[in-house]
Amino acid sequence: MRIALDAMGGDRGPEELVSGALLAMRDADVEVALVGDGDVLRSVLRACGVSEGPRLRVAHASQIVEMRENPVDAIRKKKDSSILVACDMVARGDVGAVVSAGHSGATLAAAVRKLGRLEGVSRPGLASFFPTLKKPVVMMDIGGNVDCRPQHLLQFAIMAAAFFSIHERGNPRIGLLSIGEEAGKGNALIKDAYPLLAASSLNFIGNVEGRDVFQGDVDVVVCDGFVGNICLKISEGLAEAAMRMLGDEIRKSFWAKLGYLLARPAFRAFKKRVDYSEYGGAPILGIDGVGLVCHGKSDAQAIKNAILVANKMVVGGVNERIRREISGVPVSEDE
Repeated sequence: MRIALDAMGGDRGPEELVSGALLAMRDADVEVALVGDGDVLRSVLRACGVSEGPRLRVAHASQIVEMRENPVDAIRKKKDSSILVACDMVARGDVGAVVSAGHSGATLAAAVRKLGRLEGVSRPGLASFFPTLKKPVVMMDIGGNVDCRPQHLLQFAIMAAAFFSIHERGNPRIGLLSIGEEAGKGNALIKDAYPLLAASSLNFIGNVEGRDVFQGDVDVVVCDGFVGNICLKISEGLAEAAMRMLGDEIRKSFWAKLGYLLARPAFRAFKKRVDYSEYGGAPILGIDGVGLVCHGKSDAQAIKNAILVANKMVVGGVNERIRREISGVPVSEDE
C-alpha cells in the first residue's frame, strides 16, 4: 500500500517527516510518496543516504499552505500546494491514503474538496485515541465541527465505532460526553442526541462524564468538535505539565533522584503511554478516502505511526464499514 505524505507540513521541517517515512518503510510493508518541493526533498533523501525507488518516490508540489493562512482561501488559491497534490493522488487512486502534519484546517478542507464525503455522511470529522487506565479510547469529534446537530453526533458515533473496530474486535461501547450520567443531563444538543443513540443499533451505554474518559470503561466517546478539541488540548497540556512537575520534584533532593533511577523503567513506560506520538494522527472519518491529520510538532516516530495507522485503515476497510453502518441513517436536513 502506498501512502502520500505531505512532506512540507509540520513544525520540524521535511527532515523529520522524511525520517518518519523511512521508519515506516523499515517497520512495515508500505510504500511512501513524499509530496512537496522536489529539490528540497531529494536533498533531504541524499542527506539520509537514500534515493528514490519502487517503494519511495517524490511527487513535486510547488506551494505550501502556511499555518497563518485561512484554510479555505489557501486551498482555493494554492492549486499546487502539497496537501492538495497529495489529496489529488488519493482521488486518482495513485495512493491509498494521505498523511499531513501541516495546517489541520487546510488538510480537512482539501480532503473534503478533493475526495468528497461518503454517501450518507453529513459532516466528516476528526477522531483521536486517548490513553486510559485500561486501553485507549476513541474520541470524536476533536475539532472538525464546532457547531453540531444531534444527527451529527449519531454519525460520529457510527464512524468512530468503525475506526475502533479495526483495532479491537467486538462491539465497541459508546458513551456520550455530558455533565452527568443521567439521560436528562447536558445541553440541548446532548439531550436531543441521547435518544438517537439509544434507538440505534450501536452498543450505547449512556452518558459519560469527563472524569470517566480516562477510566477506560467505554471504547468510544462522542462529542462535538468544540468540546472535543478542548478535551484534547487539556489532556496534552496536562500530560506535559505532569511530567515537568515530576521532574522538578525529583531534582529537589538526592533521595528523589535515587528513587527515579530505580523507577526509571516505569517512568519511561508512563511517558510512552501518554505520548501523542504513539497514536500517530487523527483520522478524518467520513471522507471518501483515507486521511490523517498529525500534530504540528510531530516527530519521526509520530509520522511513522500515522503512516502505519493510515495503512491499517485502508487494509481494514474502515470506509466500507462506515458505508454499511450509516446507510440506514437519514442525512440531516441542513446538509
